Amino acid sequence: MKAILFEQFGAADVLKIGDAPDPVLRPTDLLVRTHAAGVNRADLTHRRGGYGWPDFGDSTIMGLEIAGEVVAVGSEVTGYQVGDRVMGIVGGGAYAEMARIDYRMAMPIPEGLDYVQAAAITEVFVTAHEALIHLGKLEPGETVLVHAGAGGVGGAAVQLAHAVGATVITTAQASAHALVRKMGADHAIDYQTEDFAEVVARLTDNRGANLILDFIGAPYFERNVNSLDFGGRMVQIGIMGGIENARIPLDRLLYRHLQIIGTVMKSRSQEVKHAMSRRFKERWLSQFGKDGLNPVIDSVYPLAQAGAAQQRMEDGLNVGKIVLTM
Repeated sequence: MKAILFEQFGAADVLKIGDAPDPVLRPTDLLVRTHAAGVNRADLTHRRGGYGWPDFGDSTIMGLEIAGEVVAVGSEVTGYQVGDRVMGIVGGGAYAEMARIDYRMAMPIPEGLDYVQAAAITEVFVTAHEALIHLGKLEPGETVLVHAGAGGVGGAAVQLAHAVGATVITTAQASAHALVRKMGADHAIDYQTEDFAEVVARLTDNRGANLILDFIGAPYFERNVNSLDFGGRMVQIGIMGGIENARIPLDRLLYRHLQIIGTVMKSRSQEVKHAMSRRFKERWLSQFGKDGLNPVIDSVYPLAQAGAAQQRMEDGLNVGKIVLTM
């Protein structure tokens, strides 16, 4: 099969298309002919050497998110058969023409969605559901601040929060404000020209948000804590802005009974990942389609141009998901 390979860590141009052996089917696997694969920031970290030379459980090949057609089924698999259209999160191996996926991580592709759309769903929406609902306990009528609302996980979180019935505030560059409002944001803050803490205070009559989802890290940390209402929760799901010099206003944390929760999917056990996928599937899968939830697609590249696709993400040019097609 054709796959994206690289022999040394580095810039996007280290990625080359080449030949790799087909995955070996295990008892709990689906073998999938991959039609599309989502590009995620974890792929950039992988390419730069942030994980070393990992085997995330399914493959040493890059990529964590697939959509395709089942071509073989393991002996212990239930609920799937050859010919099914499936999508899901894999432990490596998405940047290839064939991939294997534990059937407990797989989901049927909703009717009416194509493979490109399907490849843009699971990583971001499962992560968003886990942060918003399972950990963040978002309830109808609450106010949530979602940072980076035009990004993959951020955009998914905006949609889910709107569907829950929350008031949604999000940060995004001004050019993306129309998009985030279309996805369900009630208020959009231009992080380049506005102080989000001041805007949140104004919008909430100085009470603050009930929940904040943050991808940025240290540069936003103190302002995030100061932007939480009494009993508020913050879920940290990224550190794009770094980890140095994060200031914690401990008096605010203590006297307002705040909760700060960190989460990352990659380092969790398989059992936890199965549960995360199951929770998302049971709550939201039936709501995807023409008039419901939908992934936002930024751009589509052929597999051989994986380096260019990653460079677009690295340059911060994408609004929504970047997808590779095979």
